[in-house]
Amino acid sequence: MTDYRSQVSNTAELPNFGRVAVLYGGVSAERDVSLKSGRAVAAGLREKSIDVVELDIGEHPVAQLLQAKCDRAFIALHGAGGEDGKMQALLDLMGIPYTGSRHQASAIAMDKLKTKQIWSSVGLPTPKHALLTESADWGSVLQSLHGEAFVKPIHEGSSIGMRFVVTASELKSAFDEAKHYDRAVLAEAKVTGAEYTVAILNGQALPPIKLETDHVFYDYDAKYVSNTTRYLCPCGLSEEKSMELKTLALAAFNAIGCSAWGRVDIMQNRNGEFYLLEVNTVPGMTDHSLVPMAAKEAGLTFSDLVTEILLQTI
Repeated sequence: MTDYRSQVSNTAELPNFGRVAVLYGGVSAERDVSLKSGRAVAAGLREKSIDVVELDIGEHPVAQLLQAKCDRAFIALHGAGGEDGKMQALLDLMGIPYTGSRHQASAIAMDKLKTKQIWSSVGLPTPKHALLTESADWGSVLQSLHGEAFVKPIHEGSSIGMRFVVTASELKSAFDEAKHYDRAVLAEAKVTGAEYTVAILNGQALPPIKLETDHVFYDYDAKYVSNTTRYLCPCGLSEEKSMELKTLALAAFNAIGCSAWGRVDIMQNRNGEFYLLEVNTVPGMTDHSLVPMAAKEAGLTFSDLVTEILLQTI
């Protein structure tokens, strides 16, 4: 692991970033989480004496960016409009350097189905899945997924609109609910076992985190509200299995063209086999968030972490 502390701990040695716009808020279903992430990022950058302007992105981002007169952007937008490649493409057109993956990789990562298709095409393990439609034979779909499944809007994050189902009627009901968030809905076979997440920073996997919750699954409440969710870092895996997990996460991240920083979510079944769930190209940066936790285990403070991410724009 690179010792990032030597690169970012001394403020005097940092380059001149100019004026940095922290982009947060937005108009997606993940707005509330993004507000918390963005404000935390802005505070962390200011600890390094970096000139920061906070932009709560609304319906007219071009005007906001022009008015801000920023030299680079730290993207803390989650969900549609901020994490799906649109903001990245806009910043490319405006010639403003920005944090995170480029627009194409961001768009792919936001699409759970395309992500799975790419992983499968290169031999990376991911749970069996089905694209749901109005005309689906709900019983047959559920049977093909071994009788237990998670229903997910394809283009949402933070487990928004997600439900666990075990009957055909529950599958249909979950589909109807998920459609309120997205035109495309995915059903994914349940993997029974432990859940892990691996943060990626500058081409390296940070220490994995094991997630434990008393909820049916690691849902929105478990992620952002509950104080009973347990985060284990070190994660308890053997050195060999931990390396296998990190290697898989990095391969999954690279397979869809992601870069700079992000997070990969993975399940391990009872036989010890790992299965890829999804990639987050703009992970949460709140007090409940996982990337800061992994970075801390690697020796980075929160302020160091956000500065390291910003350094990628130089």
